[in-house]
Amino acid sequence: MIIAVAHSRTPAGRAALDLALRESVLRGAELVVLHVVDRAESATSEAEDAVRASIAEHVPTIEGAGDVPTRIATAATRGDVAEAILGLAAEASAELLVIGSRRRSPVGKLIMGSTVQRVLLDSPVPVLVTRG
Repeated sequence: MIIAVAHSRTPAGRAALDLALRESVLRGAELVVLHVVDRAESATSEAEDAVRASIAEHVPTIEGAGDVPTRIATAATRGDVAEAILGLAAEASAELLVIGSRRRSPVGKLIMGSTVQRVLLDSPVPVLVTRG
């Protein structure tokens, strides 16, 4: 089984990575960390370095996480982050997608983050959402 996690440098992104690592250990699954950057934001190699640092930070906190096979998939996009996440997940042959959502006000709950909402609605595989 392959689990993909949408990673970002936010509390929601860290919560998603933590949950995805735990699920990978529990299921004996490979983990693919998806990271999408704005083309203007930074180079893909810099983004991969940041993702590696984030993974290294989380692995010691989860028993068995050091044994989880992990890959990193990055994409640079201008615009539709949800589409880029779903594309990377499809390329990785993910069977489960984990994504983080930030806490929202009552009004914000009605509108949910557009990226998370699009991923939930358009994903061909089950999506596990966690709050950050």
